[in-house]
Amino acid sequence: MVNVVRYRRYVALGDSFTEGIGDPHPGSRNGVRGWADLLAARLARSDPEFRYANLAVRGRTMDDIMTAQVQLTQLLEPDLVTVYAGMNDLMALSIDMDSIMARYADGLKALQQTGAVVLAFTAPDLGAKPMFRGLRGRAAIYNELLRSITDGLGIGLVDFWRFDEFRDPRLWDHDRVHLSALGHLHMAGRVFGCLPDAEPSATPSSTFLPAATRPATRSENLRWAVSFAAPWAIRRLRRITPGRGIEPKSTELVPLGGRPAF
Repeated sequence: MVNVVRYRRYVALGDSFTEGIGDPHPGSRNGVRGWADLLAARLARSDPEFRYANLAVRGRTMDDIMTAQVQLTQLLEPDLVTVYAGMNDLMALSIDMDSIMARYADGLKALQQTGAVVLAFTAPDLGAKPMFRGLRGRAAIYNELLRSITDGLGIGLVDFWRFDEFRDPRLWDHDRVHLSALGHLHMAGRVFGCLPDAEPSATPSSTFLPAATRPATRSENLRWAVSFAAPWAIRRLRRITPGRGIEPKSTELVPLGGRPAF
């Protein structure tokens, strides 16, 4: 059974994935909720002393996360840290993988030295997404390097790549890049199940069976390309940061109040 008191001070680091894009919620700061907020709500259910900070902002790169977010996390003295970093780097036109992963290793060591339980994430399998299929090999290399880092440090790993249920399109938002509200809910359960003292039953069933789904039609793919893929590519070429002017949900450890839990 998870000892929630062990995780009384939780800090979430990352980009749009951790900020909660794809799970709109008018009661949440930035207008989104997401798996990290849901995980925090579950941990808070039995602990009135629980506190939570979410430092994630859409568009943030590895360097952004390993500098400002890691430094602030060290000051917050957390008991639990989740960190998702690198996807925006993987989608860049060019990448120095060794440099990025060395930066990640240093950041993870710094987080580990706070005494917190630290969980990192692999990249998802991009093979089913036409626009990003060419990045699949790059993501696989990233994942293997990250597995080596976390194994060496003894840090927990949420192996998103191996979560086969995320092949179900219902778990993805209309942009096919961010999780849907259902996807965030399911990911919150997955992360809870990766806590060191979680019982196997705390993890969503690996036999999660999606309803039968059909492949997207040509017209649906065309609409997606026009509404999302093309504008996204133009923004990347112009180096327009989606998180410009966006502040983190919370930079201090705060109580959750009445947020729902899963």
